[in-house]
Amino acid sequence: MTLLQDARIVLAVSGGIAAYKAADLASKLTQAGAAVETILTRSAQEFVRPLTFSALTRRPVHADPFEAWTEVAAGHITLAHEADVLLIAPATANTIARLALGLADDFLGMVALATTAPLTIAPAMEHQMYLHPATQAHVATLRERGATFVGPDSGHLASGEIGTGRFAPTEDILGALRMVIGRNGPLAGRRVVVTAGGTHEPLDPVRFLGNRSSGKMGYALAQSALDRGATVTLITGPTSLRPPYGARVTRVETARSMSRAVHEATDEADILVMAAAVSDFRPATTFQEKLKKEAHGDGMTIVLDRNPDIVAGITRPGLVKIGFAAETQCLVDHALGKLAAKGLAMIVANDAVATIGSDESTAILLYANGQSEALPPLPKNDLAGIILDRAADLHSRSPVDRSET
Repeated sequence: MTLLQDARIVLAVSGGIAAYKAADLASKLTQAGAAVETILTRSAQEFVRPLTFSALTRRPVHADPFEAWTEVAAGHITLAHEADVLLIAPATANTIARLALGLADDFLGMVALATTAPLTIAPAMEHQMYLHPATQAHVATLRERGATFVGPDSGHLASGEIGTGRFAPTEDILGALRMVIGRNGPLAGRRVVVTAGGTHEPLDPVRFLGNRSSGKMGYALAQSALDRGATVTLITGPTSLRPPYGARVTRVETARSMSRAVHEATDEADILVMAAAVSDFRPATTFQEKLKKEAHGDGMTIVLDRNPDIVAGITRPGLVKIGFAAETQCLVDHALGKLAAKGLAMIVANDAVATIGSDESTAILLYANGQSEALPPLPKNDLAGIILDRAADLHSRSPVDRSET
């Protein structure tokens, strides 16, 4: 379940060529469990038809400011009062100007003035229109009023030119909505650092010592922290995953580079979740040229040096540290040893073979106070939510609250 489940999203589509992309957005929101009410401006109906959105959302489409009121629905008033978010996607230069000026001569304008729901805007237009001082002034006005902007992106435009004005990817808009909905969550105002993925320790220009970590758990944790209102720094080793929208991302490769990044990021953090699978060792020598098998006969010996224990080396008071123990034997015993040795508030213990690379995980949560919590097999997204809920509780009981210092 995500924050979009059962959320009431009012999706307003204005009249630009990117309006066709709003149909995919409406579909994705509905698939995520949101109740989507669609508003089409008069210009939008030149590009897309109401039937498209009513079929995708299974709800009526709103366009007429004079639509009839009933005993249970007072037109734009009911829509405005019931909305969790007012999302305008795409937002043309004309629509942005009308919102900034507070015009209310169409259905969208009336809802925008009547709602107290947060406003999220995904602009899409020709780049010169977006960069025009008038448009920029209207954007600044709406930002000052609390509106959240997603995009626009840069790239090829409908005119054939290249510039800033492309409709943001659907994934980014969904991520922004999750941030907006969750911004007053249990981690609001807290700074969370999450590490993810494995590390690569180079042997030569084409080979490295690494592991099978996919990064899925760490990325799910970063998203769950964002869902709960946190400011998130994601420090990630090499992975093919798309970072969650809104996270500050630091990419690293080796254990030592991750160590430096974590030490810097935790200077003012409240919670550190160390989900990365950090290489314990690195080659003592990194060769500048590719090693040739002909030069080493039937084999070669590689000497390894010990990498720093990142989480054990961070000892700042008030920082809630959560670690992971992926083991192949003596799971609880090894996890308890790490819990104590690294000064953790909680450790997540799971079977390395069953967990690494999988979309699911079976975990045991072990706490510094001696308590434990065995969880059933769960999708990593669901497990991440439980871990962040426990992290929020641990931080609330932490003896040092940096928000008051």
